[in-house]
Amino acid sequence: MTLPFDAVLCDIDNVIRYYDHTELARLEEAEGLEPGTTAKVAFSDGVDGPLLRGEITKSRWRESIVRGLTGLVPEDAARRLVRAFGRTPTRADVTVVELLRRAQRHVPVVLVTNATRELAEELEPLGLLAHFGDRIVNSALVGVAKPDRRIYLRAAEVAGVPPERCVFVDDRAENVEAAAALGMTGVHFRRVEDLARALEELPG
Repeated sequence: MTLPFDAVLCDIDNVIRYYDHTELARLEEAEGLEPGTTAKVAFSDGVDGPLLRGEITKSRWRESIVRGLTGLVPEDAARRLVRAFGRTPTRADVTVVELLRRAQRHVPVVLVTNATRELAEELEPLGLLAHFGDRIVNSALVGVAKPDRRIYLRAAEVAGVPPERCVFVDDRAENVEAAAALGMTGVHFRRVEDLARALEELPG
């Protein structure tokens, strides 16, 4: 059987791994902030980039978040919010994991993520290293982050196939567009069905 692709490149956060911000949102509301404010500061321009490229430590990143929140709330409250942000529980979507494991029977599956140097220890409790640990392209380790074209080329290299024979899955449209510009088949992930449809031509 001839397949339309020879590898699957897949994002992690908001595709495989999800965060439960319930407790953080409660604390933010108690401080008079909109839920999501801490994350908005944490992932704003100039704050998360150095972390995701492996240029600074997580502790320095957290100090940057504290500075970004100070002015909105007192410093002690900002530090409480950042501590809660760092303790946010996570879960893996078992349906997505199973779809990717089925795909692994036929083609290489490479996880491509903007993450920190601590990614491996974060994924191990979720059981993800056991399935994908030998094929993860982490921005903090390669020094470039999505949507930089170099991280996509590195992922294709890890998969061992040309970019135009890769399917790339991500929840962020700009990342999908960057992959498509390299000839990859882009899949904008918004729900599990988006991934299922992309993989439906695989046997079984």
